[in-house]
Amino acid sequence: MRGSTGARLAVAVWALTRVALLLCVTKVITLSGPDVTSDVSVIYHGWSEVLKTGTYPQSDVTWQYPPLAALAILSPALLPFLDYASAFFVLAFVCDLLVLGLLLYAGRGGGRSVAGAWVWVAGVPLLGTTAYARYDVMVTAVAVAALLAGLRHPRVLGVLAAVGALLKVWPALVLAGTARGRRTRLAWTAAAVTAAGLLVGCAVAMPGALAFIGAQRDRGTEVESLGALVFHVARQFGWQGRVEFHYGSMEFLGPHVPLVSTLALGLSVLAFGWLVVWRLRAREFGVSTPADAAFAAVLLFTTTSRVISPQYMLWLVGLAAVCLVFRDSRMVLPAGLVLLATGFTQWEFPFGFTHVVTSDATGVTLMFLRNGLLVAATLIACRRLWRRTVPRAACDGSAVRSGLGREAEPVGS
Repeated sequence: MRGSTGARLAVAVWALTRVALLLCVTKVITLSGPDVTSDVSVIYHGWSEVLKTGTYPQSDVTWQYPPLAALAILSPALLPFLDYASAFFVLAFVCDLLVLGLLLYAGRGGGRSVAGAWVWVAGVPLLGTTAYARYDVMVTAVAVAALLAGLRHPRVLGVLAAVGALLKVWPALVLAGTARGRRTRLAWTAAAVTAAGLLVGCAVAMPGALAFIGAQRDRGTEVESLGALVFHVARQFGWQGRVEFHYGSMEFLGPHVPLVSTLALGLSVLAFGWLVVWRLRAREFGVSTPADAAFAAVLLFTTTSRVISPQYMLWLVGLAAVCLVFRDSRMVLPAGLVLLATGFTQWEFPFGFTHVVTSDATGVTLMFLRNGLLVAATLIACRRLWRRTVPRAACDGSAVRSGLGREAEPVGS
């Protein structure tokens, strides 16, 4: 399929699927299962009313987001002629379109592909209405823009990474794969200065800017997380625990839950350790390395998290899409596994969430399938990233030493 034809077809399929999503979130079409839009119409709307008074909703333990999240929550005010929920959905639609446009633009030229755009076109409807009923699509748009802008402008990458991190933390990981030397210095310095300035500004502007740190610390094991599989299985053998709404999500509560939550944190620490070791040993940075590294890093921290909310899949879809913009990316298989996992995510939430909460055979099967796909994608992505960027031990040591003595720039930059 020629690039221009593929791009036009991608736009057409995007338009059809997104109109369907809008009809669903605005309830023109009613789907079975829980109403996923209540987070917008009730929780987000309630937070926006508090934010308008000049303070963060620090007394609400479900407010677990960095200070710039306030901008996403208040953004429906940009469309005063619509009610809050409708305005939010329209803005989510616009951010979705922005991501598509960025991917199509980046996919032009030699060594590029519209495959990235197709990953995004397919991935969002695979997640379903949750994609438009959370502000994660806005955050993902910032992360995608950061990675693509960073190809030519490392300072812009740093600024956007900082903005994204203060929206929802994880976009800081887009800095993981910047080429050693000047590009890293420029991007990381810009990110640090921007983040520091924004944090100070938010703290001065409104009280409660850092309240999210305590709320995140106290979270437990959410029913959709990897660690939760222990309790889904244990319930089949008489484990005397329960599932309750706790700190903004359905969590397991009962014997041994704190231990599993601690082990999950330990896994995240190990994941960070691997990422640091990879960063120290990596020498061969290609044009796709920043995207590949960001994708692998976010996979690591999503899979090991105590909470894997459905909307987290949107982060992975967006980063996988950026990877596949580059024909030399080795992330095709992990990207495909993420798309499969995204489809299973919609199946378990909202359609099968009752099965998940009760840990019946359907719910346990869905959780093993979704989380198993994430584990497989994570391991494959990390292995391919390592093999692509870290020189093999058998290589001539002089080649490695010469790489240490000069700044590495992405191929084709």
